[in-house]
Amino acid sequence: MSQHFQHDVLIIGSGAAGLTLALNLPSQLHIAILSKGELSNGSTFWAQGGVAAVLDDTDTIESHVEDTLIAGAGLCREEAVRFTVEHSREAIQWLIEQGVPFTREDPTARDDGGFAFHLTREGGHSHRRIIHAADATGAAIFKTLLAKVQARPNIELLEQHVAIDLITESKLGLPGRRCLGAYVLDRQSGEVETHSARFTALACGGAAKVYLYTSNPDSACGDGIAMAWRAGCRVGNLEFNQFHPTCLYHPQAKNFLITEALRGEGGLLKLPNGERFMPRFDPRAELAPRDVVARAIDHEMKRLGIDCVYLDISHKPADFIQSHFPTVHERCLDFGIDITRDPIPVVPAAHYTCGGVVVDNHGRTDIPGLYAIGETSFTGLHGANRMASNSLLECFVYARSTAFDMLEQMADIELPSNLPSWDASQVTDSDEDVIIAHNWDELRRFMWDYVGIVRTSKRLQRAQHRVKLLLDEINEFYSNYKVSRDLIELRNLALVADLMIRSAMQRHESRGLHYTLDYPDMLPEARDTILVPPTYAG
Repeated sequence: MSQHFQHDVLIIGSGAAGLTLALNLPSQLHIAILSKGELSNGSTFWAQGGVAAVLDDTDTIESHVEDTLIAGAGLCREEAVRFTVEHSREAIQWLIEQGVPFTREDPTARDDGGFAFHLTREGGHSHRRIIHAADATGAAIFKTLLAKVQARPNIELLEQHVAIDLITESKLGLPGRRCLGAYVLDRQSGEVETHSARFTALACGGAAKVYLYTSNPDSACGDGIAMAWRAGCRVGNLEFNQFHPTCLYHPQAKNFLITEALRGEGGLLKLPNGERFMPRFDPRAELAPRDVVARAIDHEMKRLGIDCVYLDISHKPADFIQSHFPTVHERCLDFGIDITRDPIPVVPAAHYTCGGVVVDNHGRTDIPGLYAIGETSFTGLHGANRMASNSLLECFVYARSTAFDMLEQMADIELPSNLPSWDASQVTDSDEDVIIAHNWDELRRFMWDYVGIVRTSKRLQRAQHRVKLLLDEINEFYSNYKVSRDLIELRNLALVADLMIRSAMQRHESRGLHYTLDYPDMLPEARDTILVPPTYAG
């Protein structure tokens, strides 16, 4: 008999968005936060750059909005951009109040009540507006928020718990469509638990692991997007997958990205012979938006047949480099690269999923009681290309907005009860897990080759054919064998890959992160790509 648990709020994901949501809900509510593995395994912990916000007196909301709209290649929803930017300062103030140790302008100066924090500038921004904690901002934010969560007795942290599927009224054959919770695999016991909740929030991150080369941790499998789609939620703009231009290229470096801020502070991209190449592609050179820089690097690598290009900041003073980029400096030293003297070998890698589950400014999805926040969601903020450091900002602004929306409804929503247990009566233990590993590898390889930085219609058709075969095989396997984390992730990743391919095939233009040789021009009218699931009820 599987165990049943009841919560006021069930949060699937333990990164910046999930922790922020939990901390903005009152202490009398019972809240559960699920983490697939260890709590720090998400993308937040590894974010280096910082959080974009209008914090300096010389900066303006209009300037931040305009920069975001330009980077988004005409596809941002201005209402979402303005909502995010207008709430940026209060979100940062909340983080400061939580104790996040952002880097100060002068670490020795006493706080005089004014704004005393150092701001840096990144690609696409017209002002210095990135508040950061050296070059390990994500770790600083995560550790601070986690400590706050752990001090709250009403918040339960459940590690090694993998959400399988959402429970909705319609799936149970009941009238209505409300989300009632989720079925969850406890990896330690091997049992599938039933978690019911007044409200459920998907804060599961993105789907960059769909690609062979990525800066993301192994957990970025598109779980929230896949679960929401199966439950009947629309998804939007999944053809726009951002490739970080500069990931460390080294056989032992699995997924270490070199922060955008390094280029913001004067780092130069060079070919193996020491020649700069970015000025040939864009007047903003190294400070061009990420899609421009990633395509330029991809072009030069293919043109010259080279394995990588180089990012060089060695012309700056050594103490400047070590104080501004201690994490990058130490990590590169581990691989024998001294960035105070040597250029850093870099390649592009899948980094951020700009599309996701369609939500409003309160994080509400198409299904009552279900929210999506952070990289799982599609708010309209990022358009066709996410501007650097807007993603963490989106997490905080929308998580806080979601919390306020939940509170307004909480008294009117009853706690679901008597939900059916997970039915595992028709499945057996698998003795063929090699199939999972093989399909995982095949999926990520053809997504990299056919649905990567540069696309063609023929490549997309090949990818679609391959993913349909894989989906059939995976679904048959899922129907016959007990679930495991690997199987759940593969099922979700294959579904999201299919949605990405379908989205890309519908866009007959090149815009932002979607670049196709068959349609190299941008259409005069910008339209979102919205996919509607068969179970969508409008």
